[in-house]
Amino acid sequence: MAHINESYLELSGSYLFAHINRRVAAFRSSHPDADIIRLGIGDVTRPLVPAVIRAMHAAVDEMASAATFRGYGPEQGYEFLQEAILDGDYRPRNVKLDADEIFISDGSKCDVANIQEIFSADVKIAIADPVYPVYLDSNIMAGRSRNIVFLPGSAGNDFLPQIPDEKVDLIYLCSPNNPTGSVLDRAALTRWVEYARENRAVILFDSAYSAYIRDETLPRSIYEIPGARDVAIEFKSFSKSASFTGVRCAYTVIPKELKGFDRNGNPHLLHTFWNRRQTTKFNGTSYIVQRAAEAACRGEGRIQNQAVIDYYMGNADIIRNGLEKAGYTVYGGKNAPYIWWKLPSGLDSMKFFDTLLETCQVVGTPGVGFGSCGEGYFRLTAFGDRERTREAVKRIVAAGL
Repeated sequence: MAHINESYLELSGSYLFAHINRRVAAFRSSHPDADIIRLGIGDVTRPLVPAVIRAMHAAVDEMASAATFRGYGPEQGYEFLQEAILDGDYRPRNVKLDADEIFISDGSKCDVANIQEIFSADVKIAIADPVYPVYLDSNIMAGRSRNIVFLPGSAGNDFLPQIPDEKVDLIYLCSPNNPTGSVLDRAALTRWVEYARENRAVILFDSAYSAYIRDETLPRSIYEIPGARDVAIEFKSFSKSASFTGVRCAYTVIPKELKGFDRNGNPHLLHTFWNRRQTTKFNGTSYIVQRAAEAACRGEGRIQNQAVIDYYMGNADIIRNGLEKAGYTVYGGKNAPYIWWKLPSGLDSMKFFDTLLETCQVVGTPGVGFGSCGEGYFRLTAFGDRERTREAVKRIVAAGL
C-alpha cells in the first residue's frame, strides 16, 4: 500500500495564487468581454533590458560551436556570475563574502522551501504573519505544522516581526516584506542577529525585493549587520530586479562559518550540507541564463534594470497616492513594489476580491492568503503597465468601495 504524506492533508485546498487564477478564469468565462486589469500576482511586465538580451544571444552563439559549447556546469554556479554578484550587490556595501559562498539556483521560491531539508524535522520555526505563504506551506509539507511559531504583524508594530518570548531554531524573515512592503532597519536586524546568536538559531533572510529599497539608510543585506555571517542564510533573486520571472535565476548565500548542531551539540557547517544537497538534487542553472544574470549585475545592464525598477516604483506611487487621496489607509509602496491596503472595517478580504473583480474588473490579492493577520487587508502590486495601473486606480476610486 502506497501511504501518502499525510502532512499534505493539513494544507489549504490550493496554493494562494493558483486559487486566484482559477477565480479570475471563472469570472472571465462568464464575462468574456471584461477588461480585466491584473494587480494581483507579482509577475513583472517590462521586457528584459537590452544588455541582458545581448548577453543571452552571445551565450546562445557559444552553444552553437563545439569549441565553446557548455554541458553540465557546476551545481553551485559559474564563478563569473558569483563574482558579478559580489561586485553588484555586496562589495559596494562593504559586505565581504567569498564567491563559493554564493549558490546559484533557478529561483528563490525553490530555495526558501528546499533549505528546510538540511534541518531536523523537529526544529521550531518562527514565521512572520502576514508573509509569503511558501515558508509556511513547505514546512507543513515536511511535517512541522506543530512546531511553528507565528510572529504577528500589525499596523501597531509597522507589520514588522517581533522577537518571540520563546526559543526558536529557524527564523524566516522577509525584508522588504511581501505583502506589506515593510522593511527591517539596522536596529531591528541587529536585535534579530543577537537573538539568533544567543539561541544558536539560524535566520533565513529572504531579500528578493532588496533592489526596491530607496531609503539608503536601510540594509539591503543581512550581512551588513555585524555577526550575521555566524547566524544567517540569505536568499536573493533576479526575478523582480531584472525581469527574470520567466528566465529563472536566483542565489542563496551560506557563509562558511555558519553552523548547525547535531543532537549531541556538535557543530556542523551548513555550507557543506547545502552543497551536498544541491550536488545531489540539482544539476545547476543554465549557462545561457547565468550569462544573462551576469549582464544584469554589471555596468549597462545594472543601469538599465534600475530604470525598470524606477518604472515600477512610479506605479507604486500612483497606487498609493491615488488610494490615499480617496481616503483609504495604505502601507508599503515606498521601499517595495507592494501596496498593503487596509479595507474598511469588517470587510472579508476574500469576499472583497470578488467585489473588486466584479465591480472594477481589477485583480488583487486577499490579505488572508498571507496569514490570519492579513485578514482585513488587500495587496496590490506595482508590476503592471503604467496606463493600466492608472486606469485601475481610477476605477477603484470611482467605485467608492
